[in-house]
Amino acid sequence: MGKLENKTALITGGSKGIGLGIAEAMLQEGMNVAITGRSESIKSVAAELNARTYTGRALGLVADVTNLQQMENAVHTVISTWGILDVVVANAGVGHFAPIQEMSAENWHETIDTNLTGVFNTVKPTIGPLSKSKGYLFTIASLAGTNFFASGSAYNASKFGLVGFTQAIMLDLRNLGIRVSTIMPGSVTSHFNGHIPSDKDGWKIQPQDIGQLLVDVLHLHPRTLPSKIEIRPSNPN
Repeated sequence: MGKLENKTALITGGSKGIGLGIAEAMLQEGMNVAITGRSESIKSVAAELNARTYTGRALGLVADVTNLQQMENAVHTVISTWGILDVVVANAGVGHFAPIQEMSAENWHETIDTNLTGVFNTVKPTIGPLSKSKGYLFTIASLAGTNFFASGSAYNASKFGLVGFTQAIMLDLRNLGIRVSTIMPGSVTSHFNGHIPSDKDGWKIQPQDIGQLLVDVLHLHPRTLPSKIEIRPSNPN
């Protein structure tokens, strides 16, 4: 994609963790960045990003990825604001973990609806704009999309599905000039699943590391497509 200054990105689940780290990295490249969240607090997060990066290029949008209409509205707002959409990061996700005999139907559906259907809802309204800009689509999967574990039935199913979904649409969308990559992180310091980050997380991947990775991929020559990227801590705890 070359120089990223003035390019426009939409990041779902941008209020904290990986999404926030990606947003900050892209803002530092001079990009316009819209972040989505399910509550009005996303607007305060965007304001804090603007203050911290001195850019004024962050925009907070209230949108739930499980609602296709809300995602369509978010995309419309991005186009209305900046006139173009160059990069989409489908990052929003949740995790519920329990043995299958204890997994509730509610937690199952929330995991699948957010982590898998939510990505579908993010991708559908962005195909047109990305085909015009010859843009880039990232999905944030997980090493849980290739490594199964006990109590992970819902989360594994969502991330295995997301990896398969992303690789399939990569083949569909490259015919439109859209490049697609799925990022599969291991342990990341974040607020995921109620975790509170602390100094004990220093060995983990940091959100800004994921942000730097995406920026580096965007700087690659467009002839090169890293369609699936596994990333893990160098020295696991």
